[in-house]
Amino acid sequence: IYCLLIFTQRKVTAGSLDVHPTEKALVVHYEVEASILGEGGGHMLGERKEGQKIIRVKSLSPSTDVGALAKKVVEECKLIPPSRLPQVEQLLYYLQNRKSSPVEGKEKRTVKPRELTPFEGLELNEEASITRVDEYVELLYEGIPEKIRGSALILQLARNPDNLEELLHNEAALGALARVLREDWKQSVELATIIIYIFFCFSSFSQFHGVVSHYKIGALCMSVVEHELKRHDVWCEELRKKNKSAPENGSLRRDQEKALRKYQGLLAKQEQLLRVSLYLLLNLAEDTRTELKMRNKNIVGLLVKVLDRDDEELLVLVVSFLKKLSIFLENKNDMAEVDTVERLARLVPCDHEDLLNLTLRLLLNLSFDSGLRAKMVEVGLLPKLTDLLGDENNRQVAMRILYHISIDDRFKGMFVYTDCIPQLMQMLFECGEEEIEAELISICINLAANKRNAQLICEGNGLKMLMKRALKMKDCLLMKMIRNISQHDGPTKALFIDYVGDLAAEIRAEEEEEWVLECLGTLANLTIPDLDWELVLKEYNLVPYLKDRLKPGSAEDDLILEVVIMIGTVSMDDACAAMLAKSGIIPALIELLNAQQEDDEFVCQIVYVFYQMVFHQATRDVIIKDTQAPAYLIDLMHDKNAEIRKVCDNTLDIIAEYDEEWGGKIQSEKFRFHNNQWLEMVESRQADESETYLYDNDNDRTDLFYSAGTHKTLDGACRKTLYCGSLSHSDVQVLRTSCLDDKDVFDQTSSSPGRPATAYGFRPDEQPFYQYS
Repeated sequence: IYCLLIFTQRKVTAGSLDVHPTEKALVVHYEVEASILGEGGGHMLGERKEGQKIIRVKSLSPSTDVGALAKKVVEECKLIPPSRLPQVEQLLYYLQNRKSSPVEGKEKRTVKPRELTPFEGLELNEEASITRVDEYVELLYEGIPEKIRGSALILQLARNPDNLEELLHNEAALGALARVLREDWKQSVELATIIIYIFFCFSSFSQFHGVVSHYKIGALCMSVVEHELKRHDVWCEELRKKNKSAPENGSLRRDQEKALRKYQGLLAKQEQLLRVSLYLLLNLAEDTRTELKMRNKNIVGLLVKVLDRDDEELLVLVVSFLKKLSIFLENKNDMAEVDTVERLARLVPCDHEDLLNLTLRLLLNLSFDSGLRAKMVEVGLLPKLTDLLGDENNRQVAMRILYHISIDDRFKGMFVYTDCIPQLMQMLFECGEEEIEAELISICINLAANKRNAQLICEGNGLKMLMKRALKMKDCLLMKMIRNISQHDGPTKALFIDYVGDLAAEIRAEEEEEWVLECLGTLANLTIPDLDWELVLKEYNLVPYLKDRLKPGSAEDDLILEVVIMIGTVSMDDACAAMLAKSGIIPALIELLNAQQEDDEFVCQIVYVFYQMVFHQATRDVIIKDTQAPAYLIDLMHDKNAEIRKVCDNTLDIIAEYDEEWGGKIQSEKFRFHNNQWLEMVESRQADESETYLYDNDNDRTDLFYSAGTHKTLDGACRKTLYCGSLSHSDVQVLRTSCLDDKDVFDQTSSSPGRPATAYGFRPDEQPFYQYS
């Protein structure tokens, strides 16, 4: 008998040090090497195994002495050599200062599901162990109750992030779970909820998205959600039929109540399944390619359908998901097609603070679309949003949505029927000397462009308070709001008489151009009868400033344009017009006309100045005899811009009346132009022999050859842009005046015709006044 002596040798080697991803603990990685030695000491068999030891430091706080704690850790843990004391101290210092320190690649979602109860109705008397996973997997091959028990035990493990790495390497367990879910999810809502919850735990970390995609759990969840929503429709239809047919006798009424209780029980389980399924999909949607696949399977339609539910936690999830999707144009268009705004409107306001805030932020994203803004007004969100201005937590988001609504001219007037303007004015006055919030002043600027809103703003001492603050703080945006108010005819314009001197005093070369632009624009809007403009120009020495700014390149185009408009306003006064003519402003205007001939707005406003000046004898002679202005007007008489044609026609009619030489030239040019048009029409009619002749008799032609008054040309095309249209794509690009009508606005007997519309402050190459990223 031979006796073989066997000796074993065990060697432990320390590895790397790291911090725990979720707890206040250090993780020491080590390697154990076990060897079996023969009788002579020779190596017979060896095995290596990696392990880790967790050293929890729960007492670590901001006041802890990190150096002393590090020494204690090294002394008590034999796996850490004394030479690594500085590293231990550094890791402890990191743990002491971090607020949340997820492991890289395993970052958790900020939105977590409410504590689900997949074990409801089950009595699990045992605690799950990571070493018994194979036993739990065997239960997945039994009946539904065993499958529920086995998956529930695995879920206990998956809810601990420390176990996910080991579960990930157990392909048998994950494969069995995926197979059971694919085959049996329709048979048991509880089983489907538990298994999807397991994969949700993996989806909470970006590093594990690959395994969830590998088993196609995302596509399966889409099928689950779609199926459950269809089941819910069937339940509702059955319940509706029972309610409709149930008489008032006792037995059938009890059956109806029993059916309702059954429906409520099924609904609770179904909403739990929907919640965990949608959370998993939300996590996977971190990858835009995965999100696109969801979009192709109508994820938006499914989510919007869930908005009809009453479960607040489920609604928080769905609105969060929709908010994430809404940043892409295609998803936003899908939401517009399925009446998302109508469903969201019922959630504003609501008692759930998180749900209300998320709903408002989703509406903010949707409000960038003009059609959806119109839908918000249609479903009655305007007064609801106005009421939220008093809510400190949601005021800013509500104000941003209201701001977007205020951009559209169609809805500005609707703010009159809410309490919005008084609240906004109160906020303005409460700012004191602090800077006004961008959202607040933006919406005020837009609303001031509506006449009725402007009247509400000026009620009481509104205009006085605004003007006082604007002049004191030299607030350009507040002055822009005042400028919008000044453009409206009626009682509000008369309120500005007290501030003409204050505004004129700000028009100086030393001031910032942006500030001068707003003050000058406000003054230019004050077409108030009997206002002594000559006194204003002299007292504040404005004529040299106006003349200097007419030179091309002397300032920004917006400021030069306002100077032209200001000259047109003061030229209504006979004495002012004569003073301006003597100062040499008319040649400067002609030079500016040459430089800006491609800009319709400049051309129109300069011609309007000529129109004002030909009313007065002193300036009329200068215009006709000393300048080539009539020649320029003849060239512009047939311009493609309708506004320019109107002003030119009326100006030339006055010139023709007072000067025979120019009258003949004007009449000849009109004849030549209309005659050419007549010949072109005749030729085009003759080319088409199938049509009847254009005129029944020759008497109708005489109107084309001779025109005693204002005549509209047959050319109705626009050369560039008609400025009588709204410019809704800019935030504060509101028109100065309404569009001019074709009839009698340029009647020669009137002392002052309507000024041509102008989109002040907006240039096509500029960015909008204010926008949100």
